[in-house]
Amino acid sequence: MAHIRVIHDPVGETLTVYWAEPSADQVCEETGEGVVLIKNARTNEVIGFERLYYRPEPGAKTITVETRDVTH
Repeated sequence: MAHIRVIHDPVGETLTVYWAEPSADQVCEETGEGVVLIKNARTNEVIGFERLYYRPEPGAKTITVETRDVTH
């Protein structure tokens, strides 16, 4: 199963999600609507995204994780 990293920065109001290891040679591409794609600079593969202006609902402290075993 892939390792997913979720980082919430309440001061900067961002939510960053990585499904591959962050690296020093990553680049970012703004897509609009407050979403930034994070890519591996060598392969141009998307390794995560950042949601700008993210604020969870007041009092919300729950996280739900769902996984599915998909067999092709």
